[in-house]
Amino acid sequence: MKKNYISNSQDSVRMFKSDLLEALSKVHFTVPLFIFVPVIGFCIYKSFELSLGIVTFFEFFALGLFVWTLVEYIMHRFVFHYVPEGKAWAMRLHFIFHGVHHDYPSDAKRLVLPPSVSIPLATGFYFLFNAILPANYIFGFFPGFILGYLFYDISHYAIHHFNFKGSIWKKIKQHHMLHHYQDPGKGYGVSSPLWDKVFRSDFIKK
Repeated sequence: MKKNYISNSQDSVRMFKSDLLEALSKVHFTVPLFIFVPVIGFCIYKSFELSLGIVTFFEFFALGLFVWTLVEYIMHRFVFHYVPEGKAWAMRLHFIFHGVHHDYPSDAKRLVLPPSVSIPLATGFYFLFNAILPANYIFGFFPGFILGYLFYDISHYAIHHFNFKGSIWKKIKQHHMLHHYQDPGKGYGVSSPLWDKVFRSDFIKK
């Protein structure tokens, strides 16, 4: 297997000549909380304003959490790790979206999605699920989906920068570190190894 370049430096590598684009590519790990916790709160408020019902709300909230885990796996495996061959512009795009993280996994400013990416993605998913779900059920589903995203983003930062004591967190961290340092073609689940087990992309852990 070809050995990939990996730097353990916590410094950021410059990706853009433009200072504006460079600034937009970096983000403090708490920024997603300031953006999306109010979104969760608004959706919860709307669900009760529209009399969605407490049981229905929690059913769709749990469904949103569950769907996020699958979306996380699919995007990481088939979007972030899609590496086109022979096209310089496509390789450049891959590096900007995810390749830089594998080359510089300790870069603290590129461990959560910047708002320039997360907000358009969240907006697109909102309209997609709103078109699929029954009327107003989006306000139960979407806060669960966004909470799943926040857990993924913050836990991704923690995996790279925190030392865990609990056995569950140690296993989650081990799973992701194997993805970085053993085989990037396996272990696509970050917040959970569930779908790696389902789709047989898990590591054989001793």
